[in-house]
Amino acid sequence: MDQNEAPLIDALAEYHRLDRYGFTPPGHRQGRGADPRVREVLGSETFRSDVLASGGLDDRSSSGGYLKKAEQLMAEAVGAEQAFFSTCGSSLSVKAAVLAVAAGKGDLLVSRDAHKSIVAGLVFSGIQPRWIRPQWDPKLHLAHPPSAADVEEMWERYPDAAGALIVSPTPYGTCADIAAIAKVCHDRGKPLIVDEAWGAHLPFHEGLPTWAMNAGADICVVSVHKMGAGFEQGSVYHLQGDLVDPAHLSACADLLMTTSPNAILYSAIDGWRRQMVQQGTDLLGKALALAGRLRRDIDGLPGIHVLEDELLAAESSHDLDRLQILMDLTGLGISGYQGADWLREHRQLDVGLSDHRRIMATLSMADDEASAQRLMEALKALTEAAPSLPTPAPVALPSPKELELETVVLPRDAFFGPVEDVPAREAVGRVAAEQITPYPPGIPVIVPGERINAAVVDYLESGLQAGMVLPDPADPALHTIRVVRR
Repeated sequence: MDQNEAPLIDALAEYHRLDRYGFTPPGHRQGRGADPRVREVLGSETFRSDVLASGGLDDRSSSGGYLKKAEQLMAEAVGAEQAFFSTCGSSLSVKAAVLAVAAGKGDLLVSRDAHKSIVAGLVFSGIQPRWIRPQWDPKLHLAHPPSAADVEEMWERYPDAAGALIVSPTPYGTCADIAAIAKVCHDRGKPLIVDEAWGAHLPFHEGLPTWAMNAGADICVVSVHKMGAGFEQGSVYHLQGDLVDPAHLSACADLLMTTSPNAILYSAIDGWRRQMVQQGTDLLGKALALAGRLRRDIDGLPGIHVLEDELLAAESSHDLDRLQILMDLTGLGISGYQGADWLREHRQLDVGLSDHRRIMATLSMADDEASAQRLMEALKALTEAAPSLPTPAPVALPSPKELELETVVLPRDAFFGPVEDVPAREAVGRVAAEQITPYPPGIPVIVPGERINAAVVDYLESGLQAGMVLPDPADPALHTIRVVRR
């Protein structure tokens, strides 16, 4: 195929050239009906390109095949057999993968550091998760991806599971040995799903960690908006091999997705693929070089340590995406929550992740010397301001064992069954009926169907006092927790 083409972008340009007009949704009619105050902020071109995907950009039978061709080009570009675009984020894509592999078939091996969207897929489907415990790091208090031996051990315990799902890269930028894990799964004739939401860029530069499709995964889900140049909600899920039926995978996605996909999101994915094929090696090479220099410079600031070697030690992660700059602020005597809030308030900079001791700055191909210098100046100012910040509230960190809650009820049954709200302290020993997720990174501490222990309640309550955000429980202040009614 001609990778210089971008069929969706070209179709949108042709739509404008022909001055098409639709007596169809969207009702703003390419911005004609939009409030001028809204157009001033969002831009007239945004509305102009928001056209109906089928019956607008393409005809009512989609005979132009623009989306299909764009997906074929994407698959060829990254070395997958098939690719499917989603305008509902990787949250939809990973749910579709879970449904296609395991719905109606019983169990699924799932890495316990899974994103909350995966838990939602378990709730929808009624699948029994068999949790693969990640490699908890008690010193850093973060989870490394599971090893191939961890996955093999779970297969020995649950040989009839439908497949396995792991997360790589993790939100901290660490990566699993996907090739070894894929072999373990394939030796049993079972598929491997990789939630690679943070890895859309990986196929396009050899200096980055291994791309899941190259490592043998059967399904791989990526978020183009995270490490690519797509809009928010733009996602692609890739497929290869004969262990998952592509028609069934597509049908599962169709159950979940909107019937009104946004042509702007589709087109941005298409255009990004072309850009990566043409310029990705150069753009990502420059980004990696910039990241290398920035990592060294930041690590030289007093009180800030950039994590790298300790993330790649024995029994931890297999590889690391060095565009993800994870900084420990312990030496400044402040928490990551405080650091993130100070940077936003005083330097108008946002960081993507913060926890009780760390913040993360994610670089992309869009960053340059100017943006790197802005980050450096802001971090230097933070080191100077840190002594004047209040002592951070302590967080009661559970041990790895205490984080391993027992699953006693199917997530679906716990979520949809009879529930009651009880004071948080009285929830100890009860079965959770909701998920509770510090966000970011979005990994649930409590999943529906798990028995709650005191250490986890202490962690969440103290975390809230220290600045943790819990967006999903019924009571975000955590005065109460929703549990299965006795």
